[in-house]
Amino acid sequence: MSVMAPPSVDGLLTFFYYKDMAKAGEFYEKIMGFELVQDQKWAKIFKVADKAFMGCVDGNIGYHKYDPTKPVMLTVIVDDPDAWYEHFMENGVETLNEPHDDVEMNMRIFLLHDPEGYVIEIQKFNDPFP
Repeated sequence: MSVMAPPSVDGLLTFFYYKDMAKAGEFYEKIMGFELVQDQKWAKIFKVADKAFMGCVDGNIGYHKYDPTKPVMLTVIVDDPDAWYEHFMENGVETLNEPHDDVEMNMRIFLLHDPEGYVIEIQKFNDPFP
């Protein structure tokens, strides 16, 4: 059986659902430094990298509802996890751990929570993929 190639993909946008939109929006814009590219009041879309976006959605209005269980992790791939760690420390943002090398996965990594409990993983692949 032959399978036809799918159409091209132009980017990626992942939505996260919040109880306090103002607090989430401020964190991603001011602390993470993501560019706010669209503010729909009940949803804010931030540019993370070239053609990679994340959105904060009011969990009382959006397709999904706010839930205290956060089974999704936002992984941000960076050049210097230690510089990001210092940035968080300077801005009073607690992290779950300090930057460390994960030998098995060949990366440098640390974790933190956003204002409503989503885990953010800051990592650098020692052998980056294309």
